[in-house]
Amino acid sequence: MIRINQLTMSYGPKLLFFDADLVLADHTHYALVGANGAGKSTLFKLITGEEEPIAGATAISKDTTVGWLKQDQFRYENTRITDIVLQGKAKLWQALVDKEALLTAAELNNHWDEKTAHRLSKLEETIATLGGYSALAFAEKLLIGLGIHADYHQKPLSSLSGGYKLRVLLAQALFQEPDTLLLDEPTNHLDIVSIRWLEKYLKTEFRGTVIFISHDVAFIDLLADHIIDIDYGEIREYSGNYAKFLAEKKEIEEQKLLAKKNIEQKIASMQKLVDRFRAGTRAKQAQSRAKMIDKIELPDIKHTSRAWPHFHFKPNRPSGKIVLRVKKLGHLFGDKILFSNLHLEIARGEKVAIIGENGAGKSTLLKILLGTLSQTEGEYEWGHETHISYFSQDHHELLNHSASVLSWLCDAATHVSEQQARKALGQVLFKTEDVEKDILSLSGGEAARLLLAKIALESANVLILDEPTNHLDIEATDALAQALIAYPGTLIFVSHDRHFIDKIANRILFVSPDKKMIDFKGQFAEFEKNFDK
Repeated sequence: MIRINQLTMSYGPKLLFFDADLVLADHTHYALVGANGAGKSTLFKLITGEEEPIAGATAISKDTTVGWLKQDQFRYENTRITDIVLQGKAKLWQALVDKEALLTAAELNNHWDEKTAHRLSKLEETIATLGGYSALAFAEKLLIGLGIHADYHQKPLSSLSGGYKLRVLLAQALFQEPDTLLLDEPTNHLDIVSIRWLEKYLKTEFRGTVIFISHDVAFIDLLADHIIDIDYGEIREYSGNYAKFLAEKKEIEEQKLLAKKNIEQKIASMQKLVDRFRAGTRAKQAQSRAKMIDKIELPDIKHTSRAWPHFHFKPNRPSGKIVLRVKKLGHLFGDKILFSNLHLEIARGEKVAIIGENGAGKSTLLKILLGTLSQTEGEYEWGHETHISYFSQDHHELLNHSASVLSWLCDAATHVSEQQARKALGQVLFKTEDVEKDILSLSGGEAARLLLAKIALESANVLILDEPTNHLDIEATDALAQALIAYPGTLIFVSHDRHFIDKIANRILFVSPDKKMIDFKGQFAEFEKNFDK
């Protein structure tokens, strides 16, 4: 059990939360939500003792172990992948290292005495007690579940790409099997298949308390028993799914505003009496009311830390009825087949989601269709009057040199005026002073919003988006989804966010593990039902 007592935390003038009280029960799953910068990761640091609060305290039951997924993969670059996972249990890992050193020394010196045998016996006992003889199999199970192929398990971490390195650290956190597990955006860099595996593992096999930060609404709805919201300088607990949380939160906000309005109306009424009878026979009564007014305290209703950008995508002109034809398309990466014999026809107005495991060739397919990469077989043809805008999941492809946000956008969208560019930036939450920021210093969310502002100004009739929600918070993701639903053009996008996909897509292209492309016309929820059979 974790108790949070009268906890207060701020950074400089910014108050994160004040006088917060919370009790987190054992064997329960909590989703921690709030705007970027609201204090979610800070709360994790306060729970683990890495930071000290301004006031109040967090108390953890005696003997409770806390594990935390940290994204510090750089310290493990030259370490074998299975060893990184095993290091999740420090005592077990030390016993395994000591045993290996003891056996190596004995073999090297060709000497085996009673002291060595006794020491080995003690180490074997420790290893057995800590589950060491099934540890490697458990570690490999976690790695495979998270999409790390067995071919890589004995290789150093440096053999993997960045997203897969973070999966290894997630496997390490799960291997710890702590009483309380803290997960900060665990679905980042996971594909749909791995996310489903993680959900099932945490739901059915992990026995401890889970507190997780996530922008993935589908993940929250499936896993969370309770939602903890950081907003208005408060930490408040809700039960139920994300939609129920939003409805209940809105009701509380409306009640607060109504209470404030009622008090303001009461003050206004009393003030009228004071003003009317300030002099004369009822002056004493008016003075009494004036003193009462001075004593009345209005509720302190702080502004929400959440912010919703506004996206609007409108084509200058429609494309032809057939937007794209693909025949026998395929691509090899070295001697590895990513996909082959792809036949496809996309009509105007379709919204097509491309899904599948990481490394299945989704981004590669987009780059082939954009003409930046050559296919190894087949052909494709864009239809009449198609004008394309592209969002790359690698923001550095475009934001790769020093420039202010405003000057970059003006250079990228040459047909618009500075005033139009400023308006577009304001709509995606760049304040007046923010437009002079260097694009190289932008956060992931800021960079994504800037690129989406550029796409909105281009007025294309075909949008190709590669993981557009990766760095967006829930509010920005929802705003983007609403804009894409309203978009009258054609949309082709890659995403692992199932809630986002289900709201937008009317067609699913699934790159299956056997390199075939499954073309499903319908929504994602319907596709999942068929896929699970």
